Amino acid sequence: MSSTLTATRGSVTVGEATRTFTLVGTAAPGEAKPLILVFHGSRQTGDKHRAFTGGVFDALAARGALVAYLDGYRGNWNDARRESRFPARRADIDDVGFARAVIATYASDRRIDPGRVHAVGYSNGGQMVIRLAHETPGLLAGATVIAATMPAPENFLAGQAPWTSVPVLLIHGTKDPIVSYQGGTMNWALRTLFRTGGRSWSATRTARYFAERNGITTEPTTTRLPKRITADPTEVERTTYEAKGVPPVVLYTIHRGGHTVPGPSSAPALIGRTSHQLDTADIITEFFHL
Repeated sequence: MSSTLTATRGSVTVGEATRTFTLVGTAAPGEAKPLILVFHGSRQTGDKHRAFTGGVFDALAARGALVAYLDGYRGNWNDARRESRFPARRADIDDVGFARAVIATYASDRRIDPGRVHAVGYSNGGQMVIRLAHETPGLLAGATVIAATMPAPENFLAGQAPWTSVPVLLIHGTKDPIVSYQGGTMNWALRTLFRTGGRSWSATRTARYFAERNGITTEPTTTRLPKRITADPTEVERTTYEAKGVPPVVLYTIHRGGHTVPGPSSAPALIGRTSHQLDTADIITEFFHL
């Protein structure tokens, strides 16, 4: 799919820094397409994450959106975890400003609709999406967080702007060896390797947190999805939080899944199984009505 789509390199200036990204898809002035901002994981770039996922998010461009694979600073994002120690934090990189600048670039001539901007983040990128959801009310029409969970309150530094309800899609594997589905604190080796730490909540508590922020107080409904591929040992469970008049929150639990993005392409086995029982681009399209 990736080879049939236009991919171009772009850049914006944030303060005195030049920030780069890869844009997949094309738009003429006035077309007002949705914009998908993709935030990669630690030690990746936008292009590396695109390859890592087999270009799964390119499908969103094929369906009419613009997809921007953003490049972090020296492989990371300045997320909101107190114990982050990678270069983006040490240099106090303005990644919130980066997201705003990319949106402004394409909104200036209505190539994108600023009311239909969605952020998708994996791992450290998922933490960046969590930061955006808290600090930029009204900026995002939807947030997708993959293989990342809410930092515990004592580990969370995001500014507390007035909350604007936003639909949230969460995807997490129960056998994630890096970011535990059950929450807690990374072991010493992982804290050293990824230069971050601190306590985080479980995936289920994270989902409930966002549901409550959106004003949902009813119990969720949980459905085990039918297996699409018998040979794939992973299984998928969908937990939906919803209430009338407010955006929903959905958690896809990938049983036996690892620190991966579900889709057609498998990540290295070292970080756990990749589920092929669902396609992340498909569930993003369905959940956010793209």
